[in-house]
Amino acid sequence: MTDPRAAKDAARAQTRARRDSLSDDQMRAFAADALRERFLEDLVRPGFIPDGPVAGYWPLGSELDVRPLLLHLRTGGRSIALPVSGPRGQALTFRDWDPALPLAAGRYGIQEPGADRPEVVPAVLLVPMLAFDRSGHRLGYGAGYYDRTLDALRAIRPVLAVGMAFAAQEMDAVPCGAHDERLDWILTERETLRFAQ
Repeated sequence: MTDPRAAKDAARAQTRARRDSLSDDQMRAFAADALRERFLEDLVRPGFIPDGPVAGYWPLGSELDVRPLLLHLRTGGRSIALPVSGPRGQALTFRDWDPALPLAAGRYGIQEPGADRPEVVPAVLLVPMLAFDRSGHRLGYGAGYYDRTLDALRAIRPVLAVGMAFAAQEMDAVPCGAHDERLDWILTERETLRFAQ
């Protein structure tokens, strides 16, 4: 019997290397722009995005950059938030993001809004990942932040979880466990995937 933790660790190493190999800046900029347009065309215009704040993320390493989308949504009047990492094992919290204000390096060196920014409960959560499959499962970094966050948010209110990834991050089947939260949508620079919950 395969150890689920070992399977996840092996998949993380493989998919991180694959994502890191996407190093061409022009291709990354194209993917960020394509993702913005896909989100607007396939989710916003048809009315799939609920009212309320959208929480994105500040890209870490080779993660797909969602900042062009966040800036577009904010210019259109949408409240935008970024995550704040607390102790390992706890859900993320979110604070309002004003691009005109400085950010601070958080727990993992990721840029976060300062403690003076108001906390936000998102209606839409953009989720980074190392890999995904066509069942709506994602592979994260192993700390469980997004699984705990989605579980906590879904206990309070409906939240739309949208995974953001390069098409090259797809796997046949992501190793998953009982506590792994499925995504509602996954967007890549090539396609939009929707999953029934």
